[in-house]
Amino acid sequence: MTTASQPFVSIVTPVYNEEKYLAECIESVLAQTYQNWDFTIVNNCSTDRSLEVARRYAAKDQRIRIHTNQELLPVIANHNVALRQISSESKYCKVVLGDDWIFPNCLEEMVAVAETYPSVGLVGAYALEGERVAWTGLPYPSTVVSGRDICRRHLLDGVYVFGSANAVLYRADLVKGRDPFYNEANIHADTEVCFDLLKACDFGFVHQVLTFSRVRPRSLATISEDNATCLPGMLRLLTSHAAEYLTCEERSIRLSRHLTEYYRVLGKSLIVRRDQTFWDYHKREFAEAGIRFSSARVARGTLETLCDAALNPKNAVNRLLRRRQKRQSARMQDLTKRPV
Repeated sequence: MTTASQPFVSIVTPVYNEEKYLAECIESVLAQTYQNWDFTIVNNCSTDRSLEVARRYAAKDQRIRIHTNQELLPVIANHNVALRQISSESKYCKVVLGDDWIFPNCLEEMVAVAETYPSVGLVGAYALEGERVAWTGLPYPSTVVSGRDICRRHLLDGVYVFGSANAVLYRADLVKGRDPFYNEANIHADTEVCFDLLKACDFGFVHQVLTFSRVRPRSLATISEDNATCLPGMLRLLTSHAAEYLTCEERSIRLSRHLTEYYRVLGKSLIVRRDQTFWDYHKREFAEAGIRFSSARVARGTLETLCDAALNPKNAVNRLLRRRQKRQSARMQDLTKRPV
């Protein structure tokens, strides 16, 4: 397929203070075997040299342009601004995060699946997440899965193959048809939007490692893990989207099991004395899901944790120590980055 006959792809990179990694990100786009694209870098009022790095590349390649926000935006709001920049001519859209990158054959392989199967609205692939290969839950050679089936498997079996926004190719008309594209109130908006879109399309998958996601102490993914945001993320899916994919009985059973797990984690968090911000966040998530927050069930979760600790003291102490060390490490990272 010649460049002229290739479907046009819009690539967007939302950036905030990524001077250390941005050049690597841009170089990965320039190295693509697939060449029919434009590339918009959205600078979210960076205070480092990110804009200078972006301008250096834009001066060399007319396919690269820069959009600078007038004010600093939250992360997901900035991602929405980036997606509003895609070309009216694009058939597909790819997000490449400013501190991540994509392998040279990423666009070629993802577009090939989408072109072969017109019912596909999103294409995913394996990703290298730090040193770990992620999103391996789809058995080979499942190239196309119905949207309903993959969402059911996520809700019922924990099969997660969407990855972050960096790991997915979107059909551009789906992006253009939603404004805002991501739910800015949900830290897991990239997963939620997949559930929304897959109500009307299929999911494509490439069984190759095509993207790289960097693991950093204060990255959004790390903050998410430390604050157990996956739990309210699943709660949102079960209360807002599960009715499209599960029977009433399946949804009721799955929601009950999830709440049991959620309260057990909150019970552990009470023992390690999480701060008020942590509790305010989770109480707010319960309220937005339309479920009453139960202090009694948190207490029960604490009791279950203490009972488990009494039966397996060594394992329990080690887990608590690891959590405390992770938080202390994160605090030290913050301190080392503060200006003197």
